[in-house]
Formats: sequence, C-alpha cells, structure tokens
Amino acid sequence: MEKVFITTIEQYVIDRVRELRVARNISQRELADMIDLSGGFIGKVESSGKRAKYNLEHINRIAKVLNLSPKDLLPEQPL
Repeated sequence: MEKVFITTIEQYVIDRVRELRVARNISQRELADMIDLSGGFIGKVESSGKRAKYNLEHINRIAKVLNLSPKDLLPEQPL
C-alpha cells in the first residue's frame, strides 16, 4: 500500500483531535462510532504507517460531538 503524504496542517488536526480524545478518555473506536465512521478509521488516521485523513465533514462531526467549534481543531495562524 502506498504511504499517504500528510501536510503540516493535516498533522496538526490529527494531533489536536488525538489530544482532545485522550483528554476526554474517548477511545478511537468510541470516537469513530460517535461520528459514524468504521471502527478502525481513527486508528488509521492516527497511525504513522497507514494514514487516512480527516476531511472537513469529519472535522465538523468531531467538533459537534465534542461540543466545540470546528475552529477549535484548527491552528490559530496559518502553518
């Protein structure tokens, strides 16, 4: 399988979502279920080997279930 290139902003969002997920004691599987994705999707996003990416719809769903604004998952300044 070809390795997916992850941009700086995509990595920022991945790290931010992981940080919030862990702080709230939510497993990868639980978050996937909360945003109606397959059970392994979050693991693929957070894995350094086989990378999936969050898209804008994912960011919106994550913000909604964590009771945040989508902008809370993005950097304040351009990267």
